[in-house]
Amino acid sequence: MGEEIERLSTRLKTLRHEKRRHDAWLTVQIAREKDRPRTREYIALLIEGFEELKGDRLRADDRAIVGGLGWFEGQAVVVIGHQKGRTLDEQQMHNFGMARPEGYRKAQRLFRLAERHKLPIFTFVDTPGAYPGIAAEEGGQARAIAETMRNMARLSVPVIATVIGEGGSGGALALAVADRVLMQENATYSVISPEGCAAILWRDAEFAPQAAEALRPTASQLLALNVIERVVKEPRGGAQNNPENAANEVRQALRETLAELVAIDPAARRAQRRERFRKLGAFSEGSVAGAVINALPSLSPRPQRDF
Repeated sequence: MGEEIERLSTRLKTLRHEKRRHDAWLTVQIAREKDRPRTREYIALLIEGFEELKGDRLRADDRAIVGGLGWFEGQAVVVIGHQKGRTLDEQQMHNFGMARPEGYRKAQRLFRLAERHKLPIFTFVDTPGAYPGIAAEEGGQARAIAETMRNMARLSVPVIATVIGEGGSGGALALAVADRVLMQENATYSVISPEGCAAILWRDAEFAPQAAEALRPTASQLLALNVIERVVKEPRGGAQNNPENAANEVRQALRETLAELVAIDPAARRAQRRERFRKLGAFSEGSVAGAVINALPSLSPRPQRDF
């Protein structure tokens, strides 16, 4: 009898493990759904009188990042976000949401505009990562991302980032050094894609579902780790099933968060923002870094392929 109970207990733990893995991987797939609302759709539904501003005033305009001025419920704001496409032609035009250096320099230009005129900033994060091409690297990709993050950290105006799809690597973080990071229920936010993680750990991208579980990229997991401040509800099955309803949830979250931030002294708000990100990098028992590292699987043995 004791052996049977132990066998059933082991099986229950296995099933729970598989359920978590399925949930994480399913969320990754929903976040990548081509019909999910993009930054332009949210701008159309949330921002009145939007006036797009293009170019980095140095080299070119990067269509992977869209930004400009508009009105959010009577408040003038600056909006910046990654832009993906749906059709293959649109995806190629927007480079699948992967920005080049000129895209991040355009974001910096808009940050300076917002700071000059004391306007709150909304960013929308939806990218698998910054563009990894040779031309981008030669054009100073790493420096452009680092300077964008530095400039965001120094802003005195309220900054709210919302992850609306994929939030991948430094390309996502470049627009997410914010006072508050919101995240839609079926979005993901991670230092690397599950496929990339699997390729590094197991040298096989087919183990992406196991990597997704270890990375903890979902909104509920990141809320528990204090990486984000709020999970924004989505319609059943994902925002693509009812974009208007999804936008209303985002509107409410932005409204409440902006009201909270406006009430804080600018100097205190900036200090809190910088302290927020310093805490994320601290490694100690029970810290964010410790929780993530402890969740990573061992390099050996390779996980069993059961999918």
